[in-house]
Amino acid sequence: MTEKKKPLVVVTRKLPDVIETRMMELFDARLNSDDEPLSHAQLIEVAQVADVLVPTVTDRIDREVIEKAGPQLRLIASFGTGVDHIDLKAARERGISVTNTPGVLTEDTADMTMALLLAVGRRLAEGERLVRSGQWKGWGPTTMLGHRIQGKRLGILGMGRIGQALARRARAFGMSIHYHNRRRVYPDVEQELEATYWDSLDQMLARMDVVSINCPHTPATYHLLSERRLKLLRPHCFIVNTSRGEVIDETALTRMLSKGEIAGAGLDVFEHEPAVNPKLLRLDNVVLLPHMGSATIEGRIDMGEKVIINIKTFADGHAPPDRVLETLL
Repeated sequence: MTEKKKPLVVVTRKLPDVIETRMMELFDARLNSDDEPLSHAQLIEVAQVADVLVPTVTDRIDREVIEKAGPQLRLIASFGTGVDHIDLKAARERGISVTNTPGVLTEDTADMTMALLLAVGRRLAEGERLVRSGQWKGWGPTTMLGHRIQGKRLGILGMGRIGQALARRARAFGMSIHYHNRRRVYPDVEQELEATYWDSLDQMLARMDVVSINCPHTPATYHLLSERRLKLLRPHCFIVNTSRGEVIDETALTRMLSKGEIAGAGLDVFEHEPAVNPKLLRLDNVVLLPHMGSATIEGRIDMGEKVIINIKTFADGHAPPDRVLETLL
């Protein structure tokens, strides 16, 4: 009997060593050891030879990449939860399955969201810069005053796994939980989180002290927080975004932050990342992070293990556990 041929798996970015080693054992894996992002032309090249493509959020797997892929490409096993970088419709038309890595990033991202919430409210980044600059003159009764978060209303936009995990953390800090979601969560979840559901996003935004963006980026959520909606926020409100930059009109947000029409923002993602609006960089009332919400060693390994399971299951002729369906987005 001949041994079954291992699938050619092309990985577009460097992954944790333990994951790459396991991929080499299980598959005919082509790795990216220098971690340089592939160009659009290079993505087309690897799609023409790969049996399985393992992209990340930095790789735009658009219709052209998919239509020019070789007939042997049958699985795109994305390393990450979001799939807005993949043209799902084009993949479906070509009979290519798409998988992601849901669930394993929930706690890490919720931790980072809570950290940003605290950092903005208590002006942690400003204080750190003040100490490093050598201009700190010592404690003063009105120096570096921030806002207490206990008792404040937190409006969560997107009450999925991460939104619920954030709600649990915020409740422990004494915050009042409010949320807007495509569908109302189950009554027992609402009861556990003591969460108030708002069918109208506009009405919720106008009443919150803090707003956290935790919904995915889809065509329906592009600029969901438009300039009109941002103007509904009260001047003392601040925004935290660890989801996707495209959900907020970044130009309008920057303008309102600079005018003091919004108190502050904690941003881990940006509309045109890795490019960041230069005007944002000059503002003291924002905390800016380089898309590191899920950046823990444990989280990255868990993501890689999910990718491996999806590939191995698919290669064995079974439906992968984390297949992405357009109808569920």
